Amino acid sequence: MWTDSGVNLPPAEQLDDFRRQLDAAQAAGVTRFVLIGSDVAESRRAIEFAEHDPRCVVAVGVHPHHAATVESNYIAQLRELVQHPAARAVGECGLDYNRNYSPPDIQRKVFAEQVALAIEVQLPLYLHERDALADQLAILSPVRHQLRAALTHCFTSDVAALQAYQDLDCYIGVTGWVCDERRGQALVEAVPQIHSERLVLETDSPYLLPRNIKPKPKSRQNKPEYVTYVAERVAQLRGESTSQLSANTEHNVSRLFGPWPS
Repeated sequence: MWTDSGVNLPPAEQLDDFRRQLDAAQAAGVTRFVLIGSDVAESRRAIEFAEHDPRCVVAVGVHPHHAATVESNYIAQLRELVQHPAARAVGECGLDYNRNYSPPDIQRKVFAEQVALAIEVQLPLYLHERDALADQLAILSPVRHQLRAALTHCFTSDVAALQAYQDLDCYIGVTGWVCDERRGQALVEAVPQIHSERLVLETDSPYLLPRNIKPKPKSRQNKPEYVTYVAERVAQLRGESTSQLSANTEHNVSRLFGPWPS
């Protein structure tokens, strides 16, 4: 059995198809899902979806791309949302200097405010970071001991960055990036060094379609069922059986996010 620890909720008009995707994933052995909030509105929609689908829990937060557009009371809104039983993490939050859709100074402010919220409510942080490792660590390191836990979502970097996050005892989320022979070599080298008690698997669907799917799907859209292809590649790189990897990652997910709704 598997958990997809990173699924992006589609627009409202696509939710019927999304439910079918979750059903197909469950038939493939992927039985639990973490929905990612990228802003307050999407976090609220994810909570509403999870209320009717006990296979799902939610990370509630503001992605750095949206940091410049938060409302003045966004932390109060997030504080309300995290009271819901389906809310199991604060995020997706962090820094992204690769595209800088929001100015870096605003990104740092909004990230630090969400770190403070995670400390206040004692939920794990669900982290995003691209090309901003030094600043991300500068915000995280002084308060890491106050955080319940932290997950580095969609880790795509190298051994040095992995070591920096593991020095902070972060969980590490691996996606289909590891299946990409064009740009995933640094991650391929890092995956065997991820601590077994901190590894989780994700798709980040509908993004990052694994390139080891045979035959190649007609659609380029990633789906939660394809986390099994991520698992296949990760097990190969780590010299583990898929059953061993499943046991480890499922245990890690339960420790990180808590029990799923019954």
